[in-house]
Amino acid sequence: MRGIRVYALMQREDDPRKCTAARLVRAGEIRAARDVKKIPPGAVVLDPEAPKAFSREDADAVMKHGLLVLDCSWNQLTRFPRLRSGLRHRALPFLVAANPVNFGKPQRLCSAEAVAAALYILGEKERARKTMSLFRWGDTFIEINEMLLEGYSLAHTSAGVVRVQSEAIGSISVARGDSKDPQ
Repeated sequence: MRGIRVYALMQREDDPRKCTAARLVRAGEIRAARDVKKIPPGAVVLDPEAPKAFSREDADAVMKHGLLVLDCSWNQLTRFPRLRSGLRHRALPFLVAANPVNFGKPQRLCSAEAVAAALYILGEKERARKTMSLFRWGDTFIEINEMLLEGYSLAHTSAGVVRVQSEAIGSISVARGDSKDPQ
């Protein structure tokens, strides 16, 4: 899977020194997209509000058209500019953030974590690790999510990813004592 083009649609809401997407752009790992019209039709958008989970079944589209991360504040997500039709929206499955702003919070990934997770799920594990190596806390993201990422990377379909996610969340609930014993 060489040559995956990764884009970040930048809203420039963060301090440029702290923006993970900006750091990835400066490092040459991803491309900044200032205009959604420049994104190839058919690209896969990592959208936390998408109804379908990202999985290996998206690999062909990602290889042909690219991967797009939305770089905006979580508080502004609903006001994010409407993306043109022809893009495939996919949500990343359950993962825990390791970035300093949202450390330990489920589903509050920064742009770099989202890109790395998508690459890992597609089987690009070394590229995912390289992406995260640009951040002091980057290895922590892979470490705390490695079992989940491995499970997601073995699932070939969105339904398979959702199954792995459900099992993981069920295990977490049992471990915390949230589930009720039916007896």
